[in-house]
Amino acid sequence: MSLLTDLEKQRLNDAIRTAEARTHGEIVTVIARTSGDYFYYPTLWAALLAIVSPSLLLALPVSPGPLGIIELQLVVFVLLAAALRWPPIKMRLVPRAVQRLHATRRARDQFHAQGLHRTREQSGILLFVSAAEHYVEIIADAGIHARVPDGTWDQLVQQFTARVQAGQIGEGFIAAVNAIGGHLQTHFPAEAGNPNELPDHLIEL
Repeated sequence: MSLLTDLEKQRLNDAIRTAEARTHGEIVTVIARTSGDYFYYPTLWAALLAIVSPSLLLALPVSPGPLGIIELQLVVFVLLAAALRWPPIKMRLVPRAVQRLHATRRARDQFHAQGLHRTREQSGILLFVSAAEHYVEIIADAGIHARVPDGTWDQLVQQFTARVQAGQIGEGFIAAVNAIGGHLQTHFPAEAGNPNELPDHLIEL
């Protein structure tokens, strides 16, 4: 199931084309449902809770034998290992720093995978979202960095991240594309011909 509706995708595509008509910069939008499987964390928590589960039996009037304890631990581990893989729970078990590391790596991988480093004037810019991590990053190529002041994208990222957390991913993309287009128009105004070097549609991973 897509994270954006067909209408939101169409509006986003239109926003990209409108923005790029005013600049020779290239805007690429990418959304990933998640940037990692994080298999280790649900398994670790299930194992730890299974180890301590026999302590619950201390409240019982009888003491089970060793086989009963082992069986309890196996049942607890299997049930928790399955339950803790439900994405909303699993992401709460993963440290925020680990989530950010995975999302940052994927954003940089996508910058190169989508060819943003190969534009004629190094004027490509990636708008990347990893939904499960509530992570947003804007990565600009060297040509943009040379003209756009440091910190320009920070406020856009903060605003977009808030919208991702609120489940308004489509609106966040459109607002960010419009804002990025304004900056690119100032520093990279459209030229004669103005070729379209990269795709204008949302790339879903």
